[in-house]
Amino acid sequence: MMRRRFRVGLLSAAWPRSERSTATVLAVASGGGHWLQMMQIMPAFDGLSAVHFATTDPNMAQLEAVEHVHVLADYSQNNPLGVVAGLWQTGLLVWRLCPAVVISTGAAPGLLCIFWGRILGARTIWLDSIANAERLSLSGRLASRIASVTFTQWQSLSDGKRIHYAGSVL
Repeated sequence: MMRRRFRVGLLSAAWPRSERSTATVLAVASGGGHWLQMMQIMPAFDGLSAVHFATTDPNMAQLEAVEHVHVLADYSQNNPLGVVAGLWQTGLLVWRLCPAVVISTGAAPGLLCIFWGRILGARTIWLDSIANAERLSLSGRLASRIASVTFTQWQSLSDGKRIHYAGSVL
């Protein structure tokens, strides 16, 4: 029951039902656990006409047989040149797709897509990883200042203002 409520709350918090049928969604997740969490919330995208996925691990996308997959470079705060290149790559992707909603489960490439999405007027949703039980990830803390809505999967990390709790996806 908690998972279903979370999925419904995830979309309704950022975007009215009346706008969903024709809107483009960009769902961004790095490989591994970030991707697995994105796959857990896929039922929230049912009935949407255009959902594009972006990931740093194209093999994960092939395993799930998802369509409309865009491959992003993987980088982190430890690779400043990679982040600069990532700004360009994610900016081009968001500009080309012009999504109504950008959602990310992390990490750095997802944060940059959230950034560009906000600049271009998209509603943006950050879902911090369940692995971050004691505090939000660095990307999550930055996203809480940028994203339309930021969710944590740990009730103790919610502040009820910028960071919200609606359950966990796993």
